[in-house]
Amino acid sequence: MKPDDLKIMLDSVKQGTLAVDDALQQLRHFPSQDIGCAQVDHHRHLRQGMPEMIFGEGKTVEQIDAIMSAMTNRGSNILVTRLAADKAERTLAAFPTACYHAEARCLTLEQQPPEQRGKGTILVLSAGTSDIPVAAEALVTARFLGNQVEHVYDVGVAGIHRLLARKEQLAAAAVIIVVAGMEGALPSVVGGLVDKPVIAVPTSVGYGASFGGIAALLGMLNSCASGVTVVNIDNGFGAACAASLINRV
Repeated sequence: MKPDDLKIMLDSVKQGTLAVDDALQQLRHFPSQDIGCAQVDHHRHLRQGMPEMIFGEGKTVEQIDAIMSAMTNRGSNILVTRLAADKAERTLAAFPTACYHAEARCLTLEQQPPEQRGKGTILVLSAGTSDIPVAAEALVTARFLGNQVEHVYDVGVAGIHRLLARKEQLAAAAVIIVVAGMEGALPSVVGGLVDKPVIAVPTSVGYGASFGGIAALLGMLNSCASGVTVVNIDNGFGAACAASLINRV
């Protein structure tokens, strides 16, 4: 339930167009709903300004469908992250109006257009093509949360001229999400070029000594560029949530 939905309900009760008992019925599962496999948090939008979103990895299709049903019954838009293509195919059969974003491994179901709350543009950069799945997760999430989002892929430090050619886009963005594997150098470079928040996302892309993204994570945490913030390995979703909150200020 969004704040505007609650305001409309309370105003309807005040005006006498909605009975108190009917309002109580609508609020029966507020703030959470026990569906057995999950406690669906319908109150999260009021508390955090963004709805509950579903981490698909590790959940069965039946569990995902049950959570989605509880949320759609309350009029919520839905984002499922880390959803494998075979699971998505089965979920789409149950929810044919949903959309699967294969590159991002995300599924969205929009019952209403996302409220555009972003004050500026979030720019998502990926160092390499292999980093695109994590960057795409950030892209889909940020758009789902009501932001104008642009992306530029494959602008890593191995060919720094590719990044420098995008200086106008960098300057125009309100928040920049930088996704990189290997040694994770790109966020430091971007952080040294711009005067806005940079959120660094290390990925598990790289050869053996990258240790599944730990090398990139440590490189980003030790960035010499001031103001670079780092999220967990492969966490494009978390970076987009943080960028969205920043972009509302």
